[in-house]
Amino acid sequence: MKPRSAQIAGWGTYVPERVLTNADLERMVDTSDEWITTRSGIRERRIAGPDESTSTMGIRAAEKALCRAGLKGSDIDLVISASATPDYMFPATGCLIQDAIGAKCGAFDLEAGCSSFVYGLVVGSQMIAAGGYENVLLVGAETLSRFMDYTDRSTCVLFGDGAGAVVLRACDDAYGVQAFELGADGAGCELIILPAGGSARPATEETVRAGDHYVHMAGNQVFKFATMTLGSCAERVASKAGWKLDEIDVFIPHQANLRIIEAAQKRLEMPMDKIFVNVDRYGNTSSASVPLAMVEAIDAGLIRKDQNIVMVAFGVGLTWAGVAMRWGVDV
Repeated sequence: MKPRSAQIAGWGTYVPERVLTNADLERMVDTSDEWITTRSGIRERRIAGPDESTSTMGIRAAEKALCRAGLKGSDIDLVISASATPDYMFPATGCLIQDAIGAKCGAFDLEAGCSSFVYGLVVGSQMIAAGGYENVLLVGAETLSRFMDYTDRSTCVLFGDGAGAVVLRACDDAYGVQAFELGADGAGCELIILPAGGSARPATEETVRAGDHYVHMAGNQVFKFATMTLGSCAERVASKAGWKLDEIDVFIPHQANLRIIEAAQKRLEMPMDKIFVNVDRYGNTSSASVPLAMVEAIDAGLIRKDQNIVMVAFGVGLTWAGVAMRWGVDV
């Protein structure tokens, strides 16, 4: 069998209409625009409406990705939903998306926190490379606002909602995914955690009263992990692809915190005009972060055929993931 890879052939995003600014948060919690922007670079974020969920936003993004790829839902061989905030514990959000787009194929959820979408890129591309599928739909969508304690300024100012989707298509191995890395350090699993609502601590009146259905985060320790991980993972996947750092044309990092991105920029000695940043407008959208940034980079004319693209994410788990991709489609 001729060697083959998987390239991104279609893409789409969706963000809710409601914008929550730092000025809005000043009226809700003990914080200020200066405090938020200095520590995170975030100025606003999107918040899902009452009739929106991870699946509904993911479906909107998926429909755009299918249209861009020139495909119908029935052309998709596999649906992967990458999210830390699924609609339900079960059924899988991937199944809800599969049904909505009219696909007749396998579907499942993949959860690795903010790394979920990049994990999904690796899983989907490897299934294509192995010869099992031709077209895989990958959706990264989050409704993190439903799990925020809006009295906790250390977390509620950081996160937002949104969705991004891509169609992965089989291609010649000169293009598409050239190298990848998946990593995890379970010793840090309690540094970012939703303590209650699962089988370890089912919902009770006590857990609800204690606020254990909201995100809890040890911010300083997560920041240290992220600053060490983002740039180093980018270095390793570029090396695996056989690229020098100055051969990376565009770097798409997880949009969690501007200071973390700037730390990676210094480590990589990469000019900022090669690094796409939109954390100021969306905050940390977890698994939606990388596809939202990637699509906006395409729309801005930064990503073009024959360029070398590196995408890296990190998140709860603790997890991290990186992909080196040779862009193979006209945009």
